Amino acid sequence: MQRSLEQRMAIKFCVKLEKSKFSGRPSTSSSDDNVKRVRDMLNTDRRLSVRLISETLDITKTIVQEIVSESLGMRKVCAKPVPKMLTDDQEARR
Repeated sequence: MQRSLEQRMAIKFCVKLEKSKFSGRPSTSSSDDNVKRVRDMLNTDRRLSVRLISETLDITKTIVQEIVSESLGMRKVCAKPVPKMLTDDQEARR
């Protein structure tokens, strides 16, 4: 209880000073280089897990998941990432 009260007071103090609650860091993990590295790994073997990719490339799992889903536009189908937009023929084969 005491800790949450201290956090609330610290946030109010920062707001009164017109400072951000969190300083934040620039997002460098989802850089173009990391997107290319993840794409290359998935092109070699699409059955790789997010955990394995994150351990291999030394990137957090959340960033790898963000790169796969948002930057590369892929999702899991039958336990392997595929492009989100499939043609009618590709959907019929699945």
